[in-house]
Amino acid sequence: MMSCAINQRKKGFTQPMKEEETAMNLDDKVKALKEHQKKLKAYNHAASLLFYDASTSMPAGAAESMSATTGVLSGEIYSLTVNPEFKTLLEDLYGQRQELDFQTRREVEELNEEQVKMAKVPKEEVVAMEEAQTKANHYWEVAKKNNDFSIFAPHLEKLIAMKKRYAEYINPGGDVYDTLLNEFEKGMTKAQMDSFFDALREKLVPLIQAVGAVQQPDTSFLTGPFDLEAQKELSEYVMDVMGIDKERCILRETEHPFTIEFSKNDVRITTKYLEEDLTSNLYSVIHESGHGMYELSIDDALQFSVLGAGATTAIHESQSRLWENYIGRSLPFCQLIFPKVKELFPAQMKDVTAEAFYRVVNVAKPSLIRTDADELTYALHVMVRYEIEKRMFDGTLSVSELPAEWNRLYKEYLGIDVPDDTRGVLQDAHWAGGAFGYFPSYALGTAYSAQIYAVLREAVDVDACCKKGDFAPVCQWLTEKIYRHGMLYTADELIQMTCGKPFNPAYYVDYLEKKFKNLYAL
Repeated sequence: MMSCAINQRKKGFTQPMKEEETAMNLDDKVKALKEHQKKLKAYNHAASLLFYDASTSMPAGAAESMSATTGVLSGEIYSLTVNPEFKTLLEDLYGQRQELDFQTRREVEELNEEQVKMAKVPKEEVVAMEEAQTKANHYWEVAKKNNDFSIFAPHLEKLIAMKKRYAEYINPGGDVYDTLLNEFEKGMTKAQMDSFFDALREKLVPLIQAVGAVQQPDTSFLTGPFDLEAQKELSEYVMDVMGIDKERCILRETEHPFTIEFSKNDVRITTKYLEEDLTSNLYSVIHESGHGMYELSIDDALQFSVLGAGATTAIHESQSRLWENYIGRSLPFCQLIFPKVKELFPAQMKDVTAEAFYRVVNVAKPSLIRTDADELTYALHVMVRYEIEKRMFDGTLSVSELPAEWNRLYKEYLGIDVPDDTRGVLQDAHWAGGAFGYFPSYALGTAYSAQIYAVLREAVDVDACCKKGDFAPVCQWLTEKIYRHGMLYTADELIQMTCGKPFNPAYYVDYLEKKFKNLYAL
């Protein structure tokens, strides 16, 4: 996920080496590389566990000490990545990369890019950033719960300044936001995303307006209360239906749902239960299970490799959104799970049919919360964040102006008034974690998934899988095409390999137009 220019190291010998000695020497270097990756993996495992703990169970008073601990760990990871011995090893292997097997060559390329890039950033800056992000995440939660942006504002201001310095370190003189976008999706630029969002806006805004002029179905049966224990049972049921291996994947609660993997045999997904809203948790669990399915299915050969993770953030989002929306909100899937929904919530679902349930979970109308947004308006939520991030990093929008600008854009893009900062500028955890530039990959990933889903349906009878409650054929196809490869291939390569053609956002627009024109009889 990181990139930088690679410098090759010239090597000379006083006398020619025998072929056997060269091969043995290369083998030793490869062995050292593999061992180093295992060590890096172990340190990152520990750091990820601390993040998971901080997000799910850490007592509020522990924020400062947790920040210090994560800072120390980040410094150790930095030292493992940026040191003379490892630098020499990578340069030597990079010079001999054509002699390596494909996986090892890709490992060398990724690690060398990361090493070259991080060597430009002072260690103390990396440690300070990790400490700041840990603190910011805590104070974001406090601010959100108290509807008080001022609690989070100074921490956000500090993170923005740090990210500006970081971007200048790794890409001197370059556009700051382009540099941050590239951290999540290699090669992504504002120019590309502007073009992508302009194309979506041109097609989707008229459709959203047309849908808005039509009478909406009755959604009253999805108004709570919905017993939280029953919701937890539904969550476990849905994970079972999708085929999640619970020996290797667990579900816990948090303020903002996320998925984290420590290895392909230890994946943690999270959700948030709301008594007044059944579908928020339901589709959150399906979404995060989609992320989890990806991580659980990466090839065993990549378990201790730097390549043992999803290809890019957008590719990862393509898989969570594919399960959440393209499968999870389909009529056959709703027909599959509705008997369980009715069993758990008999009073609310007394006179409701599976078809009515399907219709209501696909209602399209402007809303406040991105994670609960319908498929049709979802991209507009991402556009709001994208426009704000661009201005945060070009100096035309200050932190103090963020809440008002957020509210203005929600009124302009979605036509709704934001009642408070908890449901406005404070709703997402990403900025508290320093993930500036991440949001666009949600929309890009959703568009990727439309194209992937179209090809999936040509190969697998997805509707039949829903009727049988057996998604093994879907999982097998996705594993073969995407999951197992981890980071071996770029996003462009994966799309080409899977779909037989380059990425085309028209698949996404066509899918939305067909689905919502049919739902609303347009």
